[in-house]
Amino acid sequence: MTSSPARPLWQGRTLALLGIVLFAFSLRSAVASLSPLYDHISEDFAVPAAVIGLIGTAPPACYAVFGLLTPALERRFGLERLAVTAMAVVVAGLIARSLAPDSALLLAGTALVFAGVGTGNILLPPLVKRYFPDRIGLMTTVYSTTMAVSTALPALIAVPVADASDWHFSLGLWAVFAIVAMIPWIGLAMRHRAAVENGEEDVEDTSPRAFGRMWRVPLAWALLVAFAVSSTIAYTSFAWLPSLLVDTAGVSPTTAGVLLSLFAFMGFPASLAVPLLVSRWHATRLLFGVAVFTGFAGIGGLLLAPAVAPWLWVALLGLAPLLFPLALVLLGIRTRTHEGVVALSSFVQSGGYAVAAVFPLGIGLLHEATGSWTGPLILLAIVVAAAIPAGVVAARPHTVEDDWERRHGAW
Repeated sequence: MTSSPARPLWQGRTLALLGIVLFAFSLRSAVASLSPLYDHISEDFAVPAAVIGLIGTAPPACYAVFGLLTPALERRFGLERLAVTAMAVVVAGLIARSLAPDSALLLAGTALVFAGVGTGNILLPPLVKRYFPDRIGLMTTVYSTTMAVSTALPALIAVPVADASDWHFSLGLWAVFAIVAMIPWIGLAMRHRAAVENGEEDVEDTSPRAFGRMWRVPLAWALLVAFAVSSTIAYTSFAWLPSLLVDTAGVSPTTAGVLLSLFAFMGFPASLAVPLLVSRWHATRLLFGVAVFTGFAGIGGLLLAPAVAPWLWVALLGLAPLLFPLALVLLGIRTRTHEGVVALSSFVQSGGYAVAAVFPLGIGLLHEATGSWTGPLILLAIVVAAAIPAGVVAARPHTVEDDWERRHGAW
């Protein structure tokens, strides 16, 4: 692997820096702004449990589907134009659901939001690779931390804004940020097109075969497994951790909610530290070890002594999804080419989210069938164990292009 010489962060790329931050902010705030408002919405029309369930399980499913479509769309439109389009779709979905007169249109608008977000998730790593090849670790820290903040912010202000106005305004408010996020990418798309027309930049020559090659590259599978483990722990915990704690640790529902917030908070230090630890100190193997150890420790505590120190078990379990920022930064570091990072990002994120979409439902069915949380926790421990061989492969300092060339010849 080769690394680009570092240059000042703002030099010639201020617009790209603002674009990436605003893009990342809108991807998560658009998703997290709905669930706190169900009580307000239900005062205007019924929101059946089935609709809430679909909205809750739709994100990873949509992310998987549209993640698969993104490489073809990127070849057709280019990174910048597709970023603008993804944000436009998010804006349309946000406005549609803020005006929804019934639960069916609320669900339809939310699905539109998830479609745009699913594409945007795939685009962030290659956008960082294009504009900040010398600052991949730092920029991954910036945007992953922005995503963590914008996931928490709607939960804090959505209800107060709805109380001060109404739920329509509270939901539609986030469309303003998505519109603003489009502006830098419109400018960058125009700049890139002008540079191509003037011969200052080459047209990206990407092959539709790049995504198919990922299926035969062990490194790509290792990163997919890491991403799937992180997403499975996160989505399963958000779905079932409060119920598990009430049943096994004997805490109140209010305390269980606080402990779920603790689980989510553990992602903040990880998003700040992990990308820099990987890019500067090559700590990939160590971080995989920390994720596996804390995951096992948290699950073991919940299995064997849940009431002794539930806050400790939840905090340890909350550290295991450090695999999320770890996988994101490796998407840029473990590739050499533009088509490589687009294909790898799509392969890893779409596959990882597809796996994560299955487990919350599966965990619930297993709990219902057994009447116990022992089986679900053992299943979650098996998921964590899958990160061990993935870490061995991902920690080797090579790229997906290296893997392909070593086995199949020229990339």
